[in-house]
Order: sequence, then structure tokens, then C-alpha cells
Amino acid sequence: MKAIVQDHYGEVDTLELRDLATPTIGDDEVLIRVHAAGLDPGVWHLMTGRPYLVRIIARGLRNQPRGMDVAGTVESVGDNVEGMATGDAVFGTCLGSFAEYASARPATLAPKPAKLTFEQAAVIPVSACTALQGLRDQGKIGAGQKVLVIGAAGGVGTFAVQIAKAFGADVTGMCSTTKTELVRSLGADDVIDYTREPLTDGKQRFDLILDTAGRRPLSELRSALTPRGTIVIVGGEGGGRWIGGFDRGFRGQLMGPLVHQRIRQLTAKVTRADLLILADLIEAGKVVPVIDTTYPLSEVPKAIRHWEDSHAQGKVAITVVA
Repeated sequence: MKAIVQDHYGEVDTLELRDLATPTIGDDEVLIRVHAAGLDPGVWHLMTGRPYLVRIIARGLRNQPRGMDVAGTVESVGDNVEGMATGDAVFGTCLGSFAEYASARPATLAPKPAKLTFEQAAVIPVSACTALQGLRDQGKIGAGQKVLVIGAAGGVGTFAVQIAKAFGADVTGMCSTTKTELVRSLGADDVIDYTREPLTDGKQRFDLILDTAGRRPLSELRSALTPRGTIVIVGGEGGGRWIGGFDRGFRGQLMGPLVHQRIRQLTAKVTRADLLILADLIEAGKVVPVIDTTYPLSEVPKAIRHWEDSHAQGKVAITVVA
């Protein structure tokens, strides 16, 4: 099979399209014929090994095919697998989705929503589960709350705006000028153009801030929060070489006993249960995946460069089987 692999940490020029043996599966796994894959920040972190904390977490994964988000059809099932059969269309996560075949555990897969293409389904799992868990589990979102999504036009942000609206919140999205119309089209009640308007203008306070951009100081975020509001920090963008943007989450936890506001660092986990919830929201028309661009498997390096340039609105998809 064809797969995108990497022998050592580095930039996109360290990625290669190679011929590898098709994975063999264990009794508790399924083999997926990959139709499409999604690109998310985790792919970049595993590729570059930055921040260095990633190298500790991902030890032993350097020579594996890259990619996590996946959508495809079940090629074969292990002896202990129940509820899945050859030919089933599924979406979820696995290690090595930038390949023609990948092995996965049923706990991270769910039936693909029938109304979606494989590309649309492939961009959902990591980003949408992150948005859902950030809002629901860490943010304790409720109807009528004022919610701010920072990075509202990005992969997690586009899902977060729609999911927050589905929970009945009053949603404000923050993004750059060229992306404001997209964010409004997703249902945002208001949009802040960060190139023209400061977050701390004193005009409004938010009950919940989901920060997917990873660069604003905690003091700035707290000043836009209600006295007992919650900040949920997604990912580890920005910051230094060793722990990147995760330092804000660490400092927020230390600050916790001293303030009434809650500061949470989110570490999301893709589960079948949450994929099924997202599938229901999609089938109900409340959530629609936003795909900026689609690239073939051979052009994964080009896709990552596009993502690095921050031009993408929503997600970038990889077509493996046309």
C-alpha cells in the first residue's frame, strides 16, 4: 500500500510517500480501506516534534504512517469485534490514516453519516470531538450563556460555533477580516474581527471562552470573562520549544484556588459515544463540516504547508481513494 511516512522529526520535506506492507490486525481491531483523511494540528506536532513535550508523549511513533482522522470502509474485522462488518462505512481515528489501509479500534469509530462524503466525514473526529468536549465537559455550557469562540474560522472553531448554537448559547466568534462572513454563516450571533477590535474593550463579558488560537495572555482572557466564568484552552499552540502553549493551562491550574473564574486545559479524546452524538447533530442539520481545500495523498506535504500558512477556513481534507 501507499503511505506517508517519516523517519525523523522535521518539516514537511521529511515526509515521504512510500510502499509499505498492509497492516495486519489483532483480534480487537478492524482494517479500514481509507477513502479520506483529515489534517489537524496534532499531525503537525507529531511531524515536527514540537513542542518537545510531544516527543515524550509520542515516543515510538516516528516511523509510523502519519495522520489520525479517517473515513473509509471496513475491509476486515478481528475475531473479537462485534457490531461491525466488512463493507461498513465508518469514520473516526486511528494511527496512520495517511495511507491506503489502516488498523483501528472500534472504540474510536462510528458509522459514517449517510449524508456526508468521505472527505466531509474524515475532517470531523479530532476537531469536532475537541469542540464538543471543550464546550460540554470542561465549559459546562448551558442555554442562554454568552460564549466566545476564539479562532472561530479554524478547524475546532467552525465546529465549536455550531455546537455552541446547538446547545442554545449566544455565540460570538473571533477571527480575521476575511473570515467573518464564514463565521456568521455558521450561526454566530456576533463576530469580533481581531484585526480591528480589541477583545478587552469592556463592551461585553462572556460566561465561557473557548480559546483555540493559543496566544493571548490569561490576563487578557480573564478581563473578558464574567466573575465566575470559564476559560477552556484548546491545544498547545504558541509558546516556547519545551511545552509550547500548554504553559497557559499549567498556570491556569495553579491560579485556580486563588480566583473564582475557572481555567481549564483541554485534552480531548475521540470516543465512539461522542462520534455518535456528532453524527446525530449532522443528520439534524445542526452541524456541517467546513472544508477549505482537498489534496490527494501524494500532496500531504503541500496540504500541511497550506495549513501552516493559516489561510485555511475550516478543515483540510486528504483524498486517498477517489
